[in-house]
Amino acid sequence: MPMPLAVSEVEAPQDASLRVAQSSLRDPERAAQYLASQLLHPDLEGVLFFCSAEYDLPALATALEAHLGGVTLCGCTTAGELGVDGYSRGSIVALGFDRRAFTLDYRLIHELDRFTLIDAQRITDQLFDHCLRHGVAPLKGHTFAMTLLDGLSACEEQVLLTLTSVLAGIPHFGGSAGDDNRLTGTHVYGEGAFHAQAAVVLMINTALDFEVLSTHHLRPRGEKLVVTAADSEGRRVLELNAEPAAQEYARLVGCPVEALGPEVFARHPLAVRLHDKTYVRAIQGVNRDLSLSFYCAVETGIVMTAMQGTDLLEDLACEIEAIVERLGPAECILACDCFLRRLELEQSGLQPAAGELYRRQRILGFNTYGEHCNGLHLNQTFSGVFIGRSRRDL
Repeated sequence: MPMPLAVSEVEAPQDASLRVAQSSLRDPERAAQYLASQLLHPDLEGVLFFCSAEYDLPALATALEAHLGGVTLCGCTTAGELGVDGYSRGSIVALGFDRRAFTLDYRLIHELDRFTLIDAQRITDQLFDHCLRHGVAPLKGHTFAMTLLDGLSACEEQVLLTLTSVLAGIPHFGGSAGDDNRLTGTHVYGEGAFHAQAAVVLMINTALDFEVLSTHHLRPRGEKLVVTAADSEGRRVLELNAEPAAQEYARLVGCPVEALGPEVFARHPLAVRLHDKTYVRAIQGVNRDLSLSFYCAVETGIVMTAMQGTDLLEDLACEIEAIVERLGPAECILACDCFLRRLELEQSGLQPAAGELYRRQRILGFNTYGEHCNGLHLNQTFSGVFIGRSRRDL
């Protein structure tokens, strides 16, 4: 008896600028074949996808190249997918861009720890040149960049800072690849294969209105924690307030060290304050020596502020509503949403409400191990790009 198609799809008109397909078929060949059946058409410019790390990645790469290899194709693994019905797991979400509304191209960075300013300039020059020669609109004001990085590389800050210095004001967002919260191996996809210790830089030129955004629902509580000892290279905080880091953090949040884990970290984040703004430094885990590992850069001497959550969905809805007032309804919101936000929603029983909001606003993308916005590496944010509806004259 054949297995039923475990798939979801968005009913998109034939002239939609962005087509979306999602499959939870476990067989890579059948999943890729289904995606191709939904996305391929004569004006397809390229495909961006986000997939669960549970797939046999080499087999999936072969299948994707066989069925979608004729167009620009890139993506990454996830800590959860943002699909047609909201939050998903164990699936592939793919977006197909119509060349009448979009021009896109990407470059793969193979060695993140050796990425230089010269490398960044060469890559961006190539991407700019492609958009200038093939773009559907002028470069300035009609182009944005997206980065996908190995989420366990610990190289995000260096790579993003280097790229931003040569992007010449082009708006930029992105996310760090995940692996379904296993923290063992994250990958980006480009040049026909999945890669670790690598990144994808994607540039998109469009005639549609868009706006890059980043928001979070966290507000300062008031308590301060000084990092009195840190291993910056390893992103580990050894001491907070001259006490073992995990012990002092557990005291702050009111639970034993043994109870610390992703759920606690999601509810009780820490942040640093820069230029009157707070930037979350999410905790990855507790180590045997009672140090804390972080997803973002940490240094001895920085002061961390305890944060508390407000209404996550209200914050996001208000952010989107403000953009809708400026640009009109969204064709799509391409999103990089921290996996700790997802955990918070699951703990609060708000996942169905989130799914309804995501469906209504056509939010698509993936749960990340870190978010990127205009050169910054962030945690516990919703970062992405709001793309306005198709214009009739395209």
